[in-house]
Amino acid sequence: MESDPAKMREGHQELESIENSLKVYIGRVGALGDPAFTGRLAAAEAQLKAKSAGNQEIGNPWGDIAKAMAAYRTFYVADRYSLPSGDLFGYAMTLVRAATERTKPNSDRFMGYSDSALPLVEKRLLDEEPIYPWLDQLTMEWSLSKAREYLGADDPQTRLLLGKESPEALAARLVNGTKLADPAVRKALWDGGQAAIDASTDPMIVYARSIDANDRAIQKRFDAEVDAPLTAAGAKLADARFAAFGDTVYPDATFTLRISYGKVAGWMERGKMVPTRTIMGGTFERATGAPPFDLPPAYAANRAKIDPKVAYDFVTTNDIIGGNSGSPVIDKQGRVIGAAFDGNIHSLGGNYGYDGSINRTVVVSTAAVQEALEKIYPAPNLVAELKSK
Repeated sequence: MESDPAKMREGHQELESIENSLKVYIGRVGALGDPAFTGRLAAAEAQLKAKSAGNQEIGNPWGDIAKAMAAYRTFYVADRYSLPSGDLFGYAMTLVRAATERTKPNSDRFMGYSDSALPLVEKRLLDEEPIYPWLDQLTMEWSLSKAREYLGADDPQTRLLLGKESPEALAARLVNGTKLADPAVRKALWDGGQAAIDASTDPMIVYARSIDANDRAIQKRFDAEVDAPLTAAGAKLADARFAAFGDTVYPDATFTLRISYGKVAGWMERGKMVPTRTIMGGTFERATGAPPFDLPPAYAANRAKIDPKVAYDFVTTNDIIGGNSGSPVIDKQGRVIGAAFDGNIHSLGGNYGYDGSINRTVVVSTAAVQEALEKIYPAPNLVAELKSK
């Protein structure tokens, strides 16, 4: 990317996504390495166990979880590295699996290929999106090299994934030889069903066919030995919490629709109180002219029009977790005042527990969106529509 402006444009979103994921995992590990944080979790678990003792309906979900995780440790690496990464390979595996699954009764299909899911699967498969061969090849060879590293060169799964080729040579052969970057080719294979997939000599399709059964076997084992017992144990833990505490404790995030409550508040960081909000004018104060602090041209060009005092982002004490982004933030009068889109660095431990003194949700204000729509990226029709509501 640094050697070529075109590659910088093509790869920067992927790199930013990887860096964001890395930040998340570092934050989670940091939280689990904090004795004070894990001490609170252990104390809460001990309290729940004590209150649940003797409840025959709840049983021992903690033991069930420990058993499931012990089982998963025996094949986690195989599960993690059962398939390589890459958009082109993803297309191939989707085509291979969809051809097989569409011939089965709906109830017997592999997860993600039910009748209700297929329209979205088809849309994602056939949508015309740019494919950058250099990036796809790099992604695939990296994932294959990591599979060999963690599984070991002599592991049967490594041999299945690589044969006698190196990760670099295999990725180059598959990416350079496939025609799946063309949506028309993908559509022909999709419409042709199992017969078209079986007859295909596209190297990426051939490769996906060769490793499909192994991944299916691993996923079947995961479902039986890990996912099913964890799901059952999770339900029992929820019952235990409700039996012990009723509605006096806040429910954990579970991807169900819910309203959470909080207040606008800063937090203490290295001995200083962090303000509750940033303002539009602060953007110019931070601008350096170089990434990542270079301003978009439209933002810089309209500086004189922008009200520098308008609230840009603000923070609240709401508990936020992955999947919450885009949620409307509503004040006590019922007005939408922003959209949640991030958390502060301390919220990364929210996967395991919430610390109200430092965990914060980050919200972009509706005032900032309005300012942008009126003065930076003028959209008068949209502004008029929003006001009409």
